[in-house]
Amino acid sequence: MPKEENMFGDIFGGWVMAHVDLAGAVEAMRRARGRVATVAVNAFQFHQPVSSGDLVSFYARVTHVGRTSITVEVQVYAERHPANPVFVKVTEATLTYVALDAAGNKRDVPRENA
Repeated sequence: MPKEENMFGDIFGGWVMAHVDLAGAVEAMRRARGRVATVAVNAFQFHQPVSSGDLVSFYARVTHVGRTSITVEVQVYAERHPANPVFVKVTEATLTYVALDAAGNKRDVPRENA
């Protein structure tokens, strides 16, 4: 949408970062089986701009589970030129989340087979 783009028609990096965090959090919540909070952005690389009109897809996967933390890798792809589609990796990031209880305190991440 126009409010998310700069004067060149590219989407603001902050918009992409916010959606990367959402995609990562969904995967972390699934693994934690509950509430999580972002505690670190370990790596974040923009490879190409996201342009207005691109169809953007976010792919997240858990790469590490600690006692209370979950590290997630997120890759972002843009589909461009609908008449002659091209798929381009535009961003990749690694984020760490911590599992929280109902009071907002750290809690252990459940074992995978529990």
